[in-house]
Amino acid sequence: MKVLAAYLLLQQGGNASPSAEDIQQLLSTVGIEAEDSRIQQLLGELEGKDINELIQEGTSKLGSVPSGGAGGAAAPAAAAAGGAAPAAEEKAEEKAEEKEESDDDMGFGLFD
Repeated sequence: MKVLAAYLLLQQGGNASPSAEDIQQLLSTVGIEAEDSRIQQLLGELEGKDINELIQEGTSKLGSVPSGGAGGAAAPAAAAAGGAAPAAEEKAEEKAEEKEESDDDMGFGLFD
């Protein structure tokens, strides 16, 4: 990741085709020693490709990746449970209120 970040920074800075030396020099300015093999691998994979096209392609692929955690599965489960879902929500709200109340028992306020 560090090597890729350095490559992208160099491109943003106006170097259209950063070399391995450029990447190593940039990383060394912040005290990072990069492995030559990783730099060569990155440069080999990016050779002859437009980085902007690769980023656009990657972004379109990310659009199809689910990124909601368990939130998507909870809705069908709640619908299948029928009336149990509102009761579960009430219990969760009660627990949240209890937690808030327990914060008041600490003996001091925010502005005391």
